[in-house]
Amino acid sequence: MTFSRRRFLHLATAAAVFAPRIVSAQAYPARAVRVIVPYAPAGPTDVFARLMAQKLSEHLGAQFYVENIAGAGGNIGIGRAAQTTADGYTILVTGANIVVNPALYPHVPFDPAKDFAPITLAVTAPAVLTVNPALPVQTVKDLVALIKANPGKYSFASPGTGTPPHLVGELFRLSIGLDLIHVPFNGGGPAIGSAVAGHTPISFGSMAPAVPLVKDGKLRALAVSSKRRSPPLPDVPTMAEAGYPEVEGESWFAVVVPAGTPKEIIALLQREIARAIALPDMKERLAALGYEPVASTPEDCAAQFRTEIAKWGKVIGEAGIKAQ
Repeated sequence: MTFSRRRFLHLATAAAVFAPRIVSAQAYPARAVRVIVPYAPAGPTDVFARLMAQKLSEHLGAQFYVENIAGAGGNIGIGRAAQTTADGYTILVTGANIVVNPALYPHVPFDPAKDFAPITLAVTAPAVLTVNPALPVQTVKDLVALIKANPGKYSFASPGTGTPPHLVGELFRLSIGLDLIHVPFNGGGPAIGSAVAGHTPISFGSMAPAVPLVKDGKLRALAVSSKRRSPPLPDVPTMAEAGYPEVEGESWFAVVVPAGTPKEIIALLQREIARAIALPDMKERLAALGYEPVASTPEDCAAQFRTEIAKWGKVIGEAGIKAQ
């Protein structure tokens, strides 16, 4: 057998070995795709996942359907997703719980770094620091001075223990050395409502429930926790602009798949999700939820996970936060 003949047979054999994976990636999706949301229906993550699933179904010609697997602060659904086959037919849409919960709980049924391959950090939203208008402060520096002059008197509301707004509030408290009490609520709406009523006159809250109340004058927004000002509140400074650059953090939704999912499928999904959230109707719906499109690369999403695991793990440890 000639050298050319042997080389041809070797290449043909190699092609045959890799062909099934290539064909399966090219044919993806050949059946329905499950989109796990580790929270109850009707929340912001669920709403985003359903909007995304609808667009992916339309663009890719197969059904993407949402399955809510709630419980234990997202741990049950995230853990279930970690155990599924890495073939692209199970996707997880999650919030920051995936990087926060390992520090918040004594045990979680997943490792965010080892069990998942990121597709994209899809959207982000800052926390917004608001106060009841009766509070005699106009700026963050005013608020800091008031709290320092009255140690132990003031409390801040959040959507719940371990949520991004809560952690931003703890970062605020720790970095400035404030005697400020945290009062957790079961969601963004009740937390903001408590600030409006004056029960907890300070709130680190979610954008969606806060913005209408700020515009109606029922709350005063002092700052947002993102690097840039937020479009829904363009006149409200960032924490950096207010003089506290270390107080930064955002809520976000990420889309991930089990580790080992073919890279061709990850690339296809990232491309299609980016395409979907750039559509005008999607932008409008996301804005109503208080979120801005990002559509990061898988690599950037993985880097964000690493940064947030370290950052919030440190805050949770220093603040002594435990899951409730």
